[in-house]
Amino acid sequence: MAKQTTLDRNLTIEAVRVTEAAAIAAAETMGRGDEKIADQAAVDAMRTALNRLHMDGTVVIGEGERDEAPMLFIGEKVGTGKGPKIDIALDPLEGTTITAKGMPNGLAVLALAEDGMLLNAPDVYMDKIAAGPQVPAGAIDLDNTPGENIANVAKALGKAPKDVVACILDRPRHAELIAAVRAAGARIVLIGDGDVAGVMATAMPETGVDIYMGTGGAPEGVLAAAALRCIGGNIQGRLLFRNDAERGRAAKVGVQDLSRKYEITDLAAGDVIFAATGVTDGNMLQGVRRTATMLSTESVAMRARTGTVRWIRMQHPIGK
Repeated sequence: MAKQTTLDRNLTIEAVRVTEAAAIAAAETMGRGDEKIADQAAVDAMRTALNRLHMDGTVVIGEGERDEAPMLFIGEKVGTGKGPKIDIALDPLEGTTITAKGMPNGLAVLALAEDGMLLNAPDVYMDKIAAGPQVPAGAIDLDNTPGENIANVAKALGKAPKDVVACILDRPRHAELIAAVRAAGARIVLIGDGDVAGVMATAMPETGVDIYMGTGGAPEGVLAAAALRCIGGNIQGRLLFRNDAERGRAAKVGVQDLSRKYEITDLAAGDVIFAATGVTDGNMLQGVRRTATMLSTESVAMRARTGTVRWIRMQHPIGK
């Protein structure tokens, strides 16, 4: 029998209601070219939905610190204040730029975990590497060269290196990484934004992605780890700091070893619920669709303890 946890199974569906609300709000701003309006719409809707949940929730991965984010800041209390103590990692709109431009793979993302089970990651960069459940944990490592990681993934999957597909954020800082992956013979999918979806793609064979590599936001690394805890796979992360202010930010949230290499359960441990709803059409989820009378959403809800994955398509009558 699976171990009981403080997470109520009903929270899995409630989490989807939260991401649906954020996705619907963000979709109203799609293609309007204003990232701030898109993000604020998603934040407002997610906060309202979270405060309806029967829990004593604390945001540990949010929009920033109190002075930077008026809503859903790190440390903010959400929920009714009654019920289980829950740690929350969220990104009301993963892909603000791509949503503002009407591009693919915008998501509303939420993870719920038992109290103290999510890394309180500062809003800095994180070097990440991830692969799906068919790749043993020891096969990928941040301290390997890109070529070594590609070769190890190829061996684990029974492929030639030329058949391995790596997902990398399309950023100037990744020029050397991209060159090294190409030199190793692998193919590359470059994405403009949304590295939570990029990491999740490694665990979903239909995407064709075998490995995720490169630097992105540390908060997104925690969200991605929460997702992989549910669907399988592994991720490593190491915080990267550009200046003393960022090091101070890490110290403020309790990070002591600034060079630590975090394994998946260092990022997200215990029972975890993960939910995501598509804002714009993507490889994983369809975006919000609107008719004169109906809104349609597509979501995924997952839980680490049970290993269940639910794909949920909802119709929301307008005005009801």
